[in-house]
Amino acid sequence: MAGIYIHIPFCKQACHYCDFHFSTSLKKKIPLINALRKELGLRKNELQESIETIYFGGGTPSLLSAEEIKLLLDSVAENYTIAPNPEITLEANPDDLSEEVLEKLAQTNINRLSIGVQSFFERDLQLMNRAHNAKEATKCIELANKYFDNVSIDLIYGIPGLNNKQWQENLDTALALNVPHISSYALTVEPNTALKIFIEKGKVKPIDEDQAKEQFDILVETLTANGFINYEFSNFGKPGFFSQNNTAYWLGKPYLGIGPSAHSFNKNTRSWNVANNTKYIKAIEQDALPAQKEVLSITDSYNEYIMTRLRTMWGISKKEIKREFGLIYLEHFEREAKQFFEKGMLQKQEEKITIAPKAKFLSDGIAADLFYLD
Repeated sequence: MAGIYIHIPFCKQACHYCDFHFSTSLKKKIPLINALRKELGLRKNELQESIETIYFGGGTPSLLSAEEIKLLLDSVAENYTIAPNPEITLEANPDDLSEEVLEKLAQTNINRLSIGVQSFFERDLQLMNRAHNAKEATKCIELANKYFDNVSIDLIYGIPGLNNKQWQENLDTALALNVPHISSYALTVEPNTALKIFIEKGKVKPIDEDQAKEQFDILVETLTANGFINYEFSNFGKPGFFSQNNTAYWLGKPYLGIGPSAHSFNKNTRSWNVANNTKYIKAIEQDALPAQKEVLSITDSYNEYIMTRLRTMWGISKKEIKREFGLIYLEHFEREAKQFFEKGMLQKQEEKITIAPKAKFLSDGIAADLFYLD
């Protein structure tokens, strides 16, 4: 099985923390959609597996009309074999999701919404320069639940000025809205973003890592107590509502990235399209793929396995390491992992090695220490 990711590089405005590729101008929307459809055709022989997930990411995919989304889904169906009952996700912003829009989306093959709420507090939304307000965030989820059974929301913790009591209120609001999946991320300060400039100039307080850790612990405790499974570091789902798209990524399944800046992976190679709308459209119009590619070494693949699996409930298998990468990598893992077992930061359950609950917030750092360095 495999997945297709379609990048929609448009936004109404720039969020202060975002470093993804997007444009606030919609002038090239139609040529871009035509290019996406053409790229799907040009690359139809790259995936031999059935497509079990289709994911519209961005940017802001909810800026597309239902008709435009249907055109893209038709192009997927024309060029690829689609598995029965695929998960088809659309990322959306609350300000785009009126009842009329939701009703039209429900008539397409979209069957999962991922709504970028981020916070239910007005102050946080303004600090991040989100295009919606707190009232729209709540209202759109109530409406989305009328039309879709599978709704996920994004929430951000570690926001400067967001105290633990307010963070708990964010979670309580989400629980009251009865969504079956929540993705929650720590606010990070990326280079070349407005947030970084504001912090450097003293307009916004720096990120408090200790408070972010406290809020992560509140997140895990609250959601697990309410029937959610923390199946990946930042993702919490009720049984039957895990993101199939994200799960496929963490388990190393191949995927095709369509659109400017989109990444693709087929186990042996990784490629990425140019992060420029004009250059992307021009190349596709000339039947050229504007992508760079790298061949993954065994070490690259081992390190990626360690990084992705340690973030999940499925964890690491020593049998898999030996089978996929060889004895030298297994011996390296056992040698480097010993200190983390002794500190109680790694745990073993039958054949599965996972991060211990007390060390979850440190999972990326632990993974880096387990990397094999050539």
